[in-house]
Amino acid sequence: MILLYDFGIFLYTALIRIAAGFRPKAAQWVAGRRNLFERMSEASTAWKMGEQRFTVWIHCASLGEFEQGRPLIESLKRQNPQVRIVLTFFSPSGYEIRKNYPQADFIGYLPTDTQRNAARFLDLVQPDLAVFVKYEFWIHHLQALQERQVQTLLISALFRNDQVFFKWYGGLFRKALGAFSHIFTQNEPSAALLRQLDLKAVTVAGDTRVDRVMQLAESVSGYPIVEAFRGASKLLIAGSSWPEDEALLLPFLLENLPSDWKAVIAPHQADAAHVQPVLRTLGDAAIPYSKATPENAVPARFLIIDNVGMLSSLYQYGAVAYIGGGFGAGIHNTLEPIAFGLPVIFGPKYEKFEEARYLVEKGGGFSIQNQDALVVAFRQLEETDFLCNASKIAKQYILDNQGATGKIVQFILSTLRASL
Repeated sequence: MILLYDFGIFLYTALIRIAAGFRPKAAQWVAGRRNLFERMSEASTAWKMGEQRFTVWIHCASLGEFEQGRPLIESLKRQNPQVRIVLTFFSPSGYEIRKNYPQADFIGYLPTDTQRNAARFLDLVQPDLAVFVKYEFWIHHLQALQERQVQTLLISALFRNDQVFFKWYGGLFRKALGAFSHIFTQNEPSAALLRQLDLKAVTVAGDTRVDRVMQLAESVSGYPIVEAFRGASKLLIAGSSWPEDEALLLPFLLENLPSDWKAVIAPHQADAAHVQPVLRTLGDAAIPYSKATPENAVPARFLIIDNVGMLSSLYQYGAVAYIGGGFGAGIHNTLEPIAFGLPVIFGPKYEKFEEARYLVEKGGGFSIQNQDALVVAFRQLEETDFLCNASKIAKQYILDNQGATGKIVQFILSTLRASL
């Protein structure tokens, strides 16, 4: 099985290199790894010449996983500034946005998962403890950590019985789970699945993303343009929408949005190729944020966000959120809007998300299959009492599930102290 895995890694890397000729993201993936070991060697040399510090390696697949790991990093740094943080990403969408993150001492890509690369990487980093966030199971890196007896944690983990770990052919990945010294899951069903594999070092801690969105909600920035645009209207905030979402959302806005409501649309991809079709469809009633002022935003009905980075703060102005991705690979972040008490509407592909399942079950979230279902869901949320109750349910999920970061940080600090 390991030979098949190695062939898969080889094939994937070869295809990425070919794609780099015409795909910008693939080109970033390749370029970012080109001088990785040289950069790491320079950093490692400087570390050896300086004060001895504990090194914690934190690995995130992409930007979403970074947001789960971020409260952990910042809490560790706050409680023990002498901890050195080495932060790695698999995807350019994480690295390119957070490559200058100030709380990490070194930021880079994860080397391609080969036995040689894993050994070389750990020789340079020499971590005292490693943390993988949610969905990262790189066999050779995990084996190398286990062989070197490095405490290795998996945090904010979710498991389902249809995953490879629980299939007859998943022996290699079941073995990889055994490389983790401790696994912190988001929920009890995930922990129960791991116990069926005879894994004992499992704790239900919750999702560290909840702590992150609480931080964001408590330190939110204000936007005068959005305040002026909203005025006395209620706002529907459409976050991270894809063309599949917009195909039903935009007609709804034009035909069914009540007169006392306005809408903010933040496409998942904020470049002109994705924003312009939205503007054309909505016509003169829409204005892009890049051209908006507090004066010209007032008469507009639709505000289109053509930048990256504002969305999490925009939810403070909303009454209801539509979350994109549910007609594609899966919905995007629902925790950010519910931190402000916004009920959420999304497409049918939400089952992989613990909070989305909870919200649908309890009445703080609404899954739709088509435009008619969107109209029905929104008509319910127009009613003041219904909206108030749905808002309380949404907010309560955040209040009930905070604290995962503190549990994990205390475990890490006690582990580091024990190694003194």
